[in-house]
Amino acid sequence: MSRAASARNARSCGGARRVRSRRAAAAAAAIFLAAACGAHAQSDSALPFATAEAAYEVASRERLFDGTVEAVDRATVSAQTSGRVAEIVYDVNDYVEAGAVIMRFTDAEQRAALGRARAALLEAEARAAEAEAEFTRIAAMYENETVPKARYDQALANREAAAARLEAARAGVTTAEQELEYTVIRAPYSGIVSERHVEVGELVTPGAPLMSGLALDSLRVNVNVPQSMIEPIRTIGQAKVYADGREIPAESLTFFPFADPAANTFTVRVNLPRGSVTLYPGMFVKVGFVVGETERLLVPQSAVVHRAELTAVYVVRGDEVGLRQIRAGRPYGDTVEVLAGLAPGERYALDPVAAGAYLEERRLR
Repeated sequence: MSRAASARNARSCGGARRVRSRRAAAAAAAIFLAAACGAHAQSDSALPFATAEAAYEVASRERLFDGTVEAVDRATVSAQTSGRVAEIVYDVNDYVEAGAVIMRFTDAEQRAALGRARAALLEAEARAAEAEAEFTRIAAMYENETVPKARYDQALANREAAAARLEAARAGVTTAEQELEYTVIRAPYSGIVSERHVEVGELVTPGAPLMSGLALDSLRVNVNVPQSMIEPIRTIGQAKVYADGREIPAESLTFFPFADPAANTFTVRVNLPRGSVTLYPGMFVKVGFVVGETERLLVPQSAVVHRAELTAVYVVRGDEVGLRQIRAGRPYGDTVEVLAGLAPGERYALDPVAAGAYLEERRLR
């Protein structure tokens, strides 16, 4: 074969190879575009979790102040009779039901006095019966004009005097029974024993303090409010107590009609619903008084991710999901305020667990 023919054959083979290369590249490009189109269609499909759009909500504007919890029912039980302490049933920090016996005195003198009173009552009943019979007999004779009127008047007076002595004897028995009952000290209401003032064997007299206690089912919070804030607080009259992550709405507010001249503050008493057992007297709590309205960017607390010191939400943009740090504010019920990191109109995942799993699955593909 001549050199010219060999050159023509080489150029022909090279052209064929270039054509095959271009065709292979075109086929590869087509396959790549098809794969890309398929991936795009998959990412455009519905996300496997629900989302919500961040938006401002109208909410109450509050001012927070520190308050102190105190018991509405608190008292010191005192002795109402003389005696020696024979038994102390409950001690400090014990829970006592209403009407339960908390202390007993020796009662020998009271029982003896009750015995004398009952004996006097029996005598008075006998004297009254005798006087009644005598008056009945004299009254019949007076009607027959066999006795003078003076005798009739005397019998009538004796009957009335005997009846009066009978009433006095009955009152004496009641008094003696009450004195005996005073030797058994009972709790005036259900609560906790806060202090014990006597010991077994001590002699007590009427008026001596025995035991102090307080009830836990009826509580209130005292708050000192600056003079500049008392007017809107008084006008709106709404408040909440925040303690241990819970909100306890106030049942009512009581405003003291005078201010502290040294601190220029008014005392506001926040009355809580009965049964607020999560609070205890002496605790410091936060009290939020409603002073107006404002707008807050709120998201459900279940949508917020907490990882060590990171607080974030999963933000959704089309088919893109990303974890974004936010600065969270105070909780409001089941929601929390977002102070920074999320803008109104942006969408976020309501189920952070499902969003995290979806993001991890996308990463592993």
